[in-house]
Amino acid sequence: MGNYLNQDLVIGLDAGGTRTRAVLAAAADGRVLTEAAAGPGNALTVPPRQLTRDLAEALAGVLPEGARARVVAVAGGFAGATAAADDDPGTVRARTALTGALRRLGVPEGPVGIWSDIEAAFAAGPGTPADGLALVAGTGSVAVRIAGRRATTTVDGDGWLLGDEGSGFWIGRGAVRAALRMADGRGRATVLAGRVGHALGLPADVLPTPGVPSYDEGGAPGPVGAGARATGVPGWSHARREDFRRHLLPAVLADPPVRLARFAPLVAEAAAEKDAVASEILDEAADHLLDTVRALEPGPGERIVATGGLLGPHGPLTVPLTERLHLLGLGLDWVADGGPGAVALARIMYDGRHR
Repeated sequence: MGNYLNQDLVIGLDAGGTRTRAVLAAAADGRVLTEAAAGPGNALTVPPRQLTRDLAEALAGVLPEGARARVVAVAGGFAGATAAADDDPGTVRARTALTGALRRLGVPEGPVGIWSDIEAAFAAGPGTPADGLALVAGTGSVAVRIAGRRATTTVDGDGWLLGDEGSGFWIGRGAVRAALRMADGRGRATVLAGRVGHALGLPADVLPTPGVPSYDEGGAPGPVGAGARATGVPGWSHARREDFRRHLLPAVLADPPVRLARFAPLVAEAAAEKDAVASEILDEAADHLLDTVRALEPGPGERIVATGGLLGPHGPLTVPLTERLHLLGLGLDWVADGGPGAVALARIMYDGRHR
């Protein structure tokens, strides 16, 4: 704590749908001093009192009582908020909750900035950019044009029912659809049927037998997914396939739809093993993300700051999307989350106050 007392401090918050992460840093150089996390921070879906409590918990985790007087700026990147409009409902709720949490901890009143989690993630890009494109590809998907550190144009991000094309949800839904189509005879054989069924805890005796050869429509042996039909999978009778569907549907529908995103890793694994159906799902997902980016009319050489597990160092869409963007003269800069960006935004507020 002694080091905290000898310097001005800034706080960056990355408040998303599953957790709120607080980062305490030195105002002078942005050096991270400590981090803490608490509950979800979506400004539109988390009740105001709970949001204030979660923010206070995260802030208390990085701020010893004796250091609270040294805080000179706080920036929050909130799901459900935006810097583009001060009267945006999510922005108003985020600001109210954050100022309330700071007051509860006795932090002196000072600059407090509210951005969306996407705007904060964009600011985490190399050089803390003020203008450009941001792409999120995780459970959901959205692309945003940012000017002056504020979102000006949004493409997709329309949620599981209406959009989020190419997202983890979209890929996971594709896996379940492929399993159902294989079972009812409309689709090709794919290892996804067995893996989705196993992940859902379906009885082993209704799953397609793993490791057996599949057959094409003419009866000749062939690799799984290469034109093979479900009816040609040995040991998977009509009765077993009907039982598979009967168990699978209620198991899927028992969870919120967005939980389909948990099957996206199964698609990535199957594609790595050359399952053609899985590979096609990933290819189509990359095409959707490309279309989302192109709708923002990127300029030649414009960089895109990307975040989300699908586009990380080991993300299943990193290579196919990068290849597609390269043909357009575009490149990706990936960031893990908006925490560093929120710190950078807090430091910008601090610098502006001290000029």
